[in-house]
Amino acid sequence: MMSDMPPRTRGRYTSSAPRRRPTGSERRRRVQLREVELAADIDPVEHPQHDRDETEEVFEGALGGPIDRCILRSFNKHIAAKIWLGELWELDVERSHISETVQRFGLAPLISCSHQVASRPMLSEFCEQWQPETTTFHLPFGEMTITLDDVASILHIPVTGSMISFSQPLRVDDANALLVELLGTTDVEASRETEQCRSPSVRLLWLRENFSTITDVSSDDDIEFATRAFLLHLVGCTLFADKSATSVGVVYLELFRDLSMVGSYAWGAACLAFLYRQLTTATRFEVRQLGGYLTLLQAWIYEHFPKMFSSSDLSYIESRPHALRWRPHVIPDSLQSVRERLDRLQSSDVCWEPYVDHRVEHPFPDIAWFSRCIKCGLVVEPYHPERVLRQFGYIQTIPLRPFAPPRPDRSMLLDQYWERWTDHVLTDQSRGRRCQYSGSRESVAEYMAWYDRISHRIVQPPHLRSGFTTDARSSLPSHTASTSDSH
Repeated sequence: MMSDMPPRTRGRYTSSAPRRRPTGSERRRRVQLREVELAADIDPVEHPQHDRDETEEVFEGALGGPIDRCILRSFNKHIAAKIWLGELWELDVERSHISETVQRFGLAPLISCSHQVASRPMLSEFCEQWQPETTTFHLPFGEMTITLDDVASILHIPVTGSMISFSQPLRVDDANALLVELLGTTDVEASRETEQCRSPSVRLLWLRENFSTITDVSSDDDIEFATRAFLLHLVGCTLFADKSATSVGVVYLELFRDLSMVGSYAWGAACLAFLYRQLTTATRFEVRQLGGYLTLLQAWIYEHFPKMFSSSDLSYIESRPHALRWRPHVIPDSLQSVRERLDRLQSSDVCWEPYVDHRVEHPFPDIAWFSRCIKCGLVVEPYHPERVLRQFGYIQTIPLRPFAPPRPDRSMLLDQYWERWTDHVLTDQSRGRRCQYSGSRESVAEYMAWYDRISHRIVQPPHLRSGFTTDARSSLPSHTASTSDSH
């Protein structure tokens, strides 16, 4: 912690020198990297070089470089510069009152689990395989999805508890009032921040600048304000990261009004609903970015497709979250090559049950069999374990038609279903028969013929594949080849 900071008043630092607001050009050039990778371009884009603004702050250079910024012109905004200057929001795990709160309520794994996105083409291609109606990935051999079991095993955050619900969208005026009440800002400060965001949101940078230097010797009110600010920053960087990669909705601040209740929410279920919605949005052809907790998506791919994409951390021990099992590495593949690899996938290439060795430390959560809708505020998404029975060790059968989410005005009914989740899990009859051995890829004989009728399971048109000839159709996955995997 820096010891020469000026005194703090109601959540903000005061200073005799007026703060210079960044210009529009500076904000546009703000680098969108931070402690974790929050969002990835669906397609790689060229980054044009910007002319240096005359009002840009002068960076005098630092040990470790750069000394000459003719190339790295925006380095003073870069995450590496913040790390060098010690300006990131880091917690002292041994002494921080805030850290103790985060640990107590089950969100501490989010601090250590997040890692950088290693392959944009990999994430892009899985977005192309996502189907909103079923909330599953449609792959050549059948459907797969991220389940509540995946969330619990990968992140070690709660998947049971109260649904995260909001009755209506938050207005800017209400957001300003929340900032004043729960973070101790002034009306002017709150209005200025939401006006800059042009929404009922605050910048992650703003939270760090104004609350990251609180210590255990600060007043109780300041510690409480900073704890809420840190939790808002944490979920904004992870569970509820939006495509902007720079801000977080003030609506989530309401969840931290009573800090003693933070551990009562089903954070994992809310994270999954939010990611489902982000994947659905990313399937629209005009969308070029993906929000949501990309660490969860990337780790899920590593878990289930280890032969294709992953590099394991040999120091991993099973008591830790599975997100830490992997070493993200850059995959130098083009989007087309990743498409072709996924289009050639067979069920034998999948690790269907990656958490078998993890069960001693982290038992299977029965709520993963819940078959209704999951929520994150006003976001409601169907959750269909019956469509991915192989991920639970059961033989895949032909599922019923997916159910549509209820109207927003009826979404409170979902809270009642969730509270009585044991009444809404798949019955033993619905689950059917277990696979003959762990990690099996079995499905009923008629499954692939049905799946081929209802799905778009091959993304890349054959004539666009590399090395395609008129005789190359035999290399495409066929009904016979796919069905043979099911026995």
